[in-house]
Amino acid sequence: MIFSRGVYIVLFSFIFFTTKAQQWPASFEQLGSKLPTPNTYRTGSGAPGEAYWRQKVDYKIKVSIDDEKQVLTGTETIVYHNNSPDVLTYLWVQLDQNVRKEGNIKDVTNITGIAPQMSTKKIVRELGAYDYDGGFKIHQVTDNTEADLSYFINRTMMRIDLPVPLKSGEVYSFKMSWSYNLYDRMIINGRGGYEYFPEDKNYAYTVAQWYPRLCVYDDYEGWQNKQFIGDGEFALEFGDFDVEITVPADHIVSATGELQNATQVLSAEQQKRWTLAKKTFDKPVIIASQEEAEAREKNKSSETKSWHFKAQNVRDFAFATSRKYIWEAQAVKLPTNTVMAMSVYPKEANPLWANEATKAVKNALEVYSSRTFDYPYPVAIAVNAANQGMEYPMICFNGSRPNKNGKYSQRHVSDLVDVVVHEVGHNYFPMIVNSDERMYGWMDEGLNTFLELETKRERYPDLDTIWGSPKSMTVYHIRFDQWLDAPMTNPDITNFSGYSDYGQASAAMNVLRNVIMGKELFDKSFKTYANLWKFKRPKPADFFRVMEDASAIDLDWFWKGWFYHTAPVDVAIEEVKWYLLRDSSIQPKAKYGVQPNYFSLDETPDFAYREFRNLIDDDKIRSDFRSKSFYEITFKNAGGLVSPLVLQFTFDDNTTISETIPAEIWRYNESKVTKVFYFDKVLKSVALDPHDLTGDIDTRNNVFRMY
Repeated sequence: MIFSRGVYIVLFSFIFFTTKAQQWPASFEQLGSKLPTPNTYRTGSGAPGEAYWRQKVDYKIKVSIDDEKQVLTGTETIVYHNNSPDVLTYLWVQLDQNVRKEGNIKDVTNITGIAPQMSTKKIVRELGAYDYDGGFKIHQVTDNTEADLSYFINRTMMRIDLPVPLKSGEVYSFKMSWSYNLYDRMIINGRGGYEYFPEDKNYAYTVAQWYPRLCVYDDYEGWQNKQFIGDGEFALEFGDFDVEITVPADHIVSATGELQNATQVLSAEQQKRWTLAKKTFDKPVIIASQEEAEAREKNKSSETKSWHFKAQNVRDFAFATSRKYIWEAQAVKLPTNTVMAMSVYPKEANPLWANEATKAVKNALEVYSSRTFDYPYPVAIAVNAANQGMEYPMICFNGSRPNKNGKYSQRHVSDLVDVVVHEVGHNYFPMIVNSDERMYGWMDEGLNTFLELETKRERYPDLDTIWGSPKSMTVYHIRFDQWLDAPMTNPDITNFSGYSDYGQASAAMNVLRNVIMGKELFDKSFKTYANLWKFKRPKPADFFRVMEDASAIDLDWFWKGWFYHTAPVDVAIEEVKWYLLRDSSIQPKAKYGVQPNYFSLDETPDFAYREFRNLIDDDKIRSDFRSKSFYEITFKNAGGLVSPLVLQFTFDDNTTISETIPAEIWRYNESKVTKVFYFDKVLKSVALDPHDLTGDIDTRNNVFRMY
């Protein structure tokens, strides 16, 4: 652009005096070097590049549970496909159970303290003062010829040295055998373990992180072998699983994948019910009833059965087993797939789970599929487990039970819907859109919390729809602001993961959809991201870039503010000045609390036309503006996070209009801006963000009343 000298000086003076309080508009500086340089693996548009690759790991596992001693024993054959362009000389394996091994880094580094009053349970957990021999017992690591492989263990990671370097395109197979003691989740906090029911002396096992599993090797950082401390979850490779689970013969087993031997483990009646369920779309069909479960509780079998499951293209495998389980299933028709939605639960979860659980699975599948891609797996299972919420491919473990007398309230329903929808939703993020949970918790927890909230808005409008909204973040900023960490912070070092990993990213998606991009454009862009990266491994930069590339909106300021920093939205209406033309047709009334200022409109001077020959109709403009009220509004950014201005104007006849000003209004000055609005009516009041769309933490300064 070329300016004449005079115009340039005027423009420079405007920018200088507007920004003199702040030397550089930092929020609107591009992310630039904060994002990795695009390459053939990951493009500048955020899409996978033409050379993108990922490894594949297949598992064939046999596992058994000793129901008397609560010991899990397993053997596995692992087939590692090196699809990378690199030569590998060793493999890294995750040993997640070692997070509970004596001397583990979690317990050693936990900050502990004594309170004036503590429960026995709390002090036992606080000090780790329980009698439990934790961690994997590795019995053998061999190649396919049964020759021992060299390995060493560093806390929760095992390095296996390969006898011969594994070249690009090659496959390596090896075997492992192991065991570990399952733990009581009532005492020891963990994602897998068992729950004991003293009334009938039975156990329910929710089994997770139970087998040694390969670490991720990718184009971004090589081996993801960051130690598992407890909060940062998992980075895993896709592969195929063939798993045989041996348990007491009267157990019901639910697992990742499809059951291969139903005729051997189910009764004839249960097989008939299962066949019926596959054709039933309007309600759940009971496969294993409560009456049958109660009979199994009393007559404990001393024999065993092996349940055989297969799963393709999944990144993990989990299962649940108990003689206490009730099992129901319902077919869910999606545009390109029919899925069996299932619930598995003990009688202690009834009647709440019978009434609500499978329906919640179905609702999650339908809403998430409409926003991303059709659920590609054959089953989706919710398993009831006390005080738990954890996700795995095709199966999740969920709390929420009625009172002991069987009665439950709307709060119980809300708790169940929250946890089931959320954990089933994790099938999409990160089980399919396979982000690195160990490093970026918000990429699965935050995006999933957002879609959980969307599911509740669509299917459960009478339940709590606050959590995950911008409004839900205000309490963190008001009470814990100095301890907050940005979502880009590693999950293991965040003070409040509810804020950093879950709520803040979800709130951000709400602002992005409902205020900045609009619902239609956001939904198209979000679906683009999900489909580009399903069954692949996206990083934050990939998400940021896709959302911009698919929408034509520069969002660098937004990612910086919402994901790299913790400053809150707090915009104040500092001042409103009312202006009228000196010969205005509007006559101020005595009731108006704010009296108008008057200004004149002069003829446009000749020099303002420069080389143009056509002229402005000064008289017409003055005539048009005589009936207008002008309002110069000053907005102050008290919180530090730049934000769109969502405004509602109320006039003296009590009519209203709304207007949203994009956040770019702060691009010259992030502290204070003014903007003039003019109307045919006299303004009664102006409100900023009246519907809590932006997460403004202090709404006391959001309304200015003229009278």
